[in-house]
Amino acid sequence: MFKNIFRKNKQNSKGKPRIIVDKREKNSLVIAELIEKGVEVDFRYLKVADFIVKNTAVERKTISDFLNSMINKRLSRQLQELKQYPNCLLIIEGIEEQELYNDEGKGINGNAIRGFLLDILLKYKIPIIFTKDYQDTAKFLIVLIKKQKRKHISIRAVKKSLNKKESLQYILEGFPGIGPATAKKLLKKHKTIKAIINTPVEELKQFIGKKAEVFKLLEEKY
Repeated sequence: MFKNIFRKNKQNSKGKPRIIVDKREKNSLVIAELIEKGVEVDFRYLKVADFIVKNTAVERKTISDFLNSMINKRLSRQLQELKQYPNCLLIIEGIEEQELYNDEGKGINGNAIRGFLLDILLKYKIPIIFTKDYQDTAKFLIVLIKKQKRKHISIRAVKKSLNKKESLQYILEGFPGIGPATAKKLLKKHKTIKAIINTPVEELKQFIGKKAEVFKLLEEKY
């Protein structure tokens, strides 16, 4: 199916609406839908963003990917990197296929998700679009192509380099339950990650509470 669509895309591309797409999205149903609708797809290796539409960079997340990247802090870095472009937005796909909030005590707390969405809007100042499914995502991208003025921008965005303090904080935030505030609190007191690891868990509990139990993982065998 995809081979036929890509072959069709190469023919008579002159004058077609055009979008730049990260090569890792090549097998996405969104791409098949775009090509089927007559969009010329230009595959590139993009270090930042999934799509570039003229002067706008777009990051796309399915709901499960959004929740996972929220937990492991990957999305926070992606949002910072996305800001290198003049315009950017985040698409969260699949609101008719999967529940975003769970207020019944299972999984991620619903208010934690709402708080993160507010951070995206207020802290990062990145607009969010919620789409029903991959077809709806493709429709939004096509409308975006039509609305954008013809302006060429560089796709040479780079991954954000962290300074020493940010790197130390980033490592600590990799532990479940250790957020930015707790990571900074620990580093201010103990100065190094080695010192934190060497501190007895019971002592860490007195400082940051029950979340210190996560450091018991360091003693577990794989």
